[in-house]
Amino acid sequence: MRRCRSGPDTRFSLPDDAGGLPGLSGGGRKSYYCVSWPGSGGCLYIEIIRSSGNSMKTPGISFHHPVAFWLGCLGITAGVLSHIPMFLRAAPMGFHMAGMPMDTTMLAGMALIPLGLLLAAFGLMPRAAAPGGGETVDFHVADGVALNREHWKLVLVLLVTVAVDVMKPATLGFVLPGMTVEYGISSQSAGTLALLALTGTTLGSILWGLVADRFGRRAAVLLGALMFIGTAICGAMPSFGWNLAMCFLMGLSAGGLLPITFALMAESIPAAHRGWLLVALGGLGTAAGYLMASGAAAVLEPLFSWRILWILGLPTGLLVIFLNRFIPESPRYLASRGLVREARGVLARFTGKGGESVDQVVAEKPPAEQGGLRLLLRGPYAGITLGLVAAGLAWGLVNFGFLLWLPTNLRALGLEGQADALLARSALLALPGVALVIWLYHRWSSIYTLALFVAFTATALLVFCLCLWLGLHSALAVSAATALLLVSASGVIAMLIPYAAEIYPVHLRGTGAGLVAASSKAGGILGAGLGVLGLFEDMILSALLIAVPLAAAAAVLWKNGIDTRGLRLEDIQALVSKRWARSAVGGAAAELR
Repeated sequence: MRRCRSGPDTRFSLPDDAGGLPGLSGGGRKSYYCVSWPGSGGCLYIEIIRSSGNSMKTPGISFHHPVAFWLGCLGITAGVLSHIPMFLRAAPMGFHMAGMPMDTTMLAGMALIPLGLLLAAFGLMPRAAAPGGGETVDFHVADGVALNREHWKLVLVLLVTVAVDVMKPATLGFVLPGMTVEYGISSQSAGTLALLALTGTTLGSILWGLVADRFGRRAAVLLGALMFIGTAICGAMPSFGWNLAMCFLMGLSAGGLLPITFALMAESIPAAHRGWLLVALGGLGTAAGYLMASGAAAVLEPLFSWRILWILGLPTGLLVIFLNRFIPESPRYLASRGLVREARGVLARFTGKGGESVDQVVAEKPPAEQGGLRLLLRGPYAGITLGLVAAGLAWGLVNFGFLLWLPTNLRALGLEGQADALLARSALLALPGVALVIWLYHRWSSIYTLALFVAFTATALLVFCLCLWLGLHSALAVSAATALLLVSASGVIAMLIPYAAEIYPVHLRGTGAGLVAASSKAGGILGAGLGVLGLFEDMILSALLIAVPLAAAAAVLWKNGIDTRGLRLEDIQALVSKRWARSAVGGAAAELR
């Protein structure tokens, strides 16, 4: 304990060569706050700034075991490349590899991929910092600063990541025709591939959400990208069975990247711009992913067969890995795990001031329970989670059920010659809806916009029912109903995961966003099953059955949701807790009466 020459309750700095204060690390210019310690006659020094000029050289973006990580990447890449010679040898046969025996090089490469993944995962694991192992400090990102170059670099890199993530499952529709012909399987057997991929994405969303909350957002993104690379060998599999296994693993990796990128972005972008950028990231990233998938199919598939579309997982996954230096760990996650120095370094990066203003430090009591699905389903987040999951399930039924069967049903209504053109025209009319969603989410209300578009989706289904009931089968009526459904459904999915990334606290954010993303995929699995049972052949009945849970989800969200627009993430959690406390007090008072 030392007495400060400046007196108690004052702020002061020490030069580089002062050596720091006892118990505090040296290096760079240090600023402290001197707080009087009652009864001791001395002062307690609190370090509030570490702002050496190169403070972001490594914190938040380095690997904990870099040699292990890069060796793992090398092993995975070598494992995939070991499949390419056999693929090239099949060129004279139009790249048809069905029935070809797997050589020793391919088998060795397949063994190398999981070993490389384990090694890379070890390289990403933190050396220290376990939750609850001491004081947890929560660093607030400078939410009042304007968007700067570092923010935009993160946005662009995450946009690339989302596009790569969407491209992988979007490719499925383009590989099925060629795969069906080469393996000589029925369309029903080929449908098993889509079902396994969808199941993989559902499980992956939950799994990677848990990984992101336990080991970090950055680690989850990079591990997902490495799994992308590994599943590229699907393009060289000589049997349909191996394709089924690889497609499931592909879904497992693809399912997690989307919610985790939203969680990372939500925790790194200033509050004033967080909402609209999250929604724009989802809309533009999804569109870019589908464009990349369709473009690759149009240009490369005629030259190298459907298999090249799977092999593209290698370069696209490597692109995300090479961009890793622009993907820092979330400062809020780092602070929640006790990694104080790294959190300060990331904050200094995003303030754009070399760390000089990173002095917003708030001591926060660690949560009693660090995370898990059960915390999302009880307490203050139960109602919000129920509404989001119900909306996700119903959206999956719309997208993978009603809309999937819509072209077939339109032909059954006598619009066979116009079905494709009608759907294309409706999709074109729906494009301005993305801009409307972004504007309403940013300018009006995040939760009310989400609830409104969920209700619009239910309304669009009821419009279909009304048109069919009244016998209005004209192209104009069907186009209007389809455009309304596409606008509303695309708006829902554009907001659903971004809102989940905002509403949950830091120790639940990855898990919560993953659960909500998984619900939309689970709705797709349910829709596929109901389609097999023939439900969607009856448009009126299927539309009514889906409209009911959509309307219920809209009501639950309207009642339980919080408007996150322009609020810091910490303020959002305070509002949720305050509302929960009021409802608990109200419930207790009602029981006493």
